[in-house]
Amino acid sequence: MWMKTVFWGLLLFMLVATTMAVEYGARSHNSGPWSWCDPATGYKVSALTGCRAMVKLQCVGSQVPEAVLRDCCQQLADINNEWCRCGDLSSMLRSVYQELGVREGKEVLPGCRKEVMKLTAASVPEVCKVPIPNPSGDRAGVYYWAAYPDT
Repeated sequence: MWMKTVFWGLLLFMLVATTMAVEYGARSHNSGPWSWCDPATGYKVSALTGCRAMVKLQCVGSQVPEAVLRDCCQQLADINNEWCRCGDLSSMLRSVYQELGVREGKEVLPGCRKEVMKLTAASVPEVCKVPIPNPSGDRAGVYYWAAYPDT
């Protein structure tokens, strides 16, 4: 008798768990460790104001003051979930483009094209020695996200 009870209990558990997994999968357009970084789930995206200044200065070929570099690196390191750092850098970059009214292939600032600014932003984690996970695992490191069309 107890075998039947255990069997039906396990079957019920499996049906409920499968239903929940399917329902979660249908709602989750972005699963994985980076899904915790979605503002829709309550994650607060870092403005990375120090990195904005650093990227703008580097892109036009200006010297970056030590204080700006230190602020940027600290702000990036303060993002506790390292999977969120790429998204926050991408968000920072999009906000710079929006702020400056940049269109594809145009200069972001005098002497700084959009493509150059994107690569400059992609280099920030390396400059700061702040780890960013690379899902592809290759030596390209943090630059993989710079290929995304929305950055």
